Order: sequence, then C-alpha cells, then structure tokens
Amino acid sequence: MPSKPLSGKAAFVTGGSRGVGAAIARRLARDGASVALTYIHGAAQARDVVDEIEAAGGRALAIKADGRDAETIESAVEQATEAFGRLDILVNSAGIWRAAPIDSLSLADFDESMEVNLRAPFVASKAAARHMAEGGRIISIGSNLAERVTDAGLSAYSTSKAALVGLTKALARDLGPRGITANIVHPGSTDTDMNPADGPHAEHQRQKMATPRFGEAEEIAGLVAWLASAEGRFVTGAALTIDGGANA
Repeated sequence: MPSKPLSGKAAFVTGGSRGVGAAIARRLARDGASVALTYIHGAAQARDVVDEIEAAGGRALAIKADGRDAETIESAVEQATEAFGRLDILVNSAGIWRAAPIDSLSLADFDESMEVNLRAPFVASKAAARHMAEGGRIISIGSNLAERVTDAGLSAYSTSKAALVGLTKALARDLGPRGITANIVHPGSTDTDMNPADGPHAEHQRQKMATPRFGEAEEIAGLVAWLASAEGRFVTGAALTIDGGANA
C-alpha cells in the first residue's frame, strides 16, 4: 500500500481551529503530516480538530497564539518543532476582515489588518524557515480580493493581502537556494461561519462568479495539500487563485 504523500512531515497551521484553516489542518493530517495548529479564542474548536485528527490515527497539537504578538508566534513555532522533531510545512492561514469606506476606516483597523494579515505571516515564516530543510514549504492564504477589488470598503483588507503576495515572492527568492518554496493561495468566496453560503451577502458574491457557487473549505485545503506535496516542488513565488472564476 503506498505511503501517504506527506508521511513523516510536520506542519504548522496558523488559525487552524476553524474554517479554511481547520480544513487545511485536517487535510494535511489525512495526507500523513503531524500538524500543529494555532488559535486565539476557539480553544474548544481547536481541541475538536485535534481530537478528530488523533481519532483517525494522526498526530496533532493545538497552541494558543495571538497573531498580533510576535513572541507568541515564535514560541508556538518552537513548541511545534520541539514536539514533532522537525518542521516541513508552514501554512499562514490566520487572518481578519476589517471593511469600511476610506473616510470611515479607522487607523486602528488598518493597523490591525496589517499586523494579523501581513506582519504575522512574516514573523511565522522567518521563525519556521530556521527549522526547514530542503523540501520545506511556506504557503500563505491570501484572497482573490488582492487581485481585483470588486467592492468599496476594502482598502485595509485588499492592501494587506496584496502585500502578502509581495512577501511571498520575496520569500521564494530568499529561500529558493535552500530548496524551500513559498506560494500564496487566493480563495474566493468560501462557505465558512465567517462568510456562509446562505448569508445576507452571498447572492451578491455568487453573481460575480463564472461558477455561481461558494467554494468549500476542503477545496482550498486540497490546493494547499498539493503545493505541500512532492508534486508541487517546482512551484514557487506563485499566486494561485481558487475562486470559481470570480476574477476571470
């Protein structure tokens, strides 16, 4: 029986207690990786993800870490590496949504968007790269709104995710000589508790898509898992959009 594609690997997933992050944690574990996931408030949800992975025979660890605090991110990376004895895959999935027209968007909301959506991935990537050998993977979760701003009120969010593209390309250049890849995945509207497919703004989003349905978190996780596998080893510095054709 062939081994799982990520057998023997160790992964660290920020924001892995819910939504897309939880789906990614589950998928990487299903593919054979030991998975550490971070959370801020959702301790019970994080425990549920860990329990599910362990019940299926995998290894998992939940760590409380606030993306706004660099020291807690660095400490969480160290804790995961110590627990698993290695670190091969980092997925920067944690993020926040702050939306308001430019004339009413507060500087605090803009700054927090940069802290969580951009600064935290930088801190986590730097900390994780110290432990990665050849074949390491850094994968960040961006947004199709980094590529095309389709509505008003997105100056903080779209800016943070567009800047994450620049960070990803820079990481690819910095780490490529070591055989470590860096890529960013841009989901479109995805059915999660933060943006449900039956929510009040869902139909407005569906009207923009070539395939008029919300994505599933597991579909985003599938693309991340492919990038993390051996099949994705020659892809680096890339932005891969998975949005049902909303940006087509």
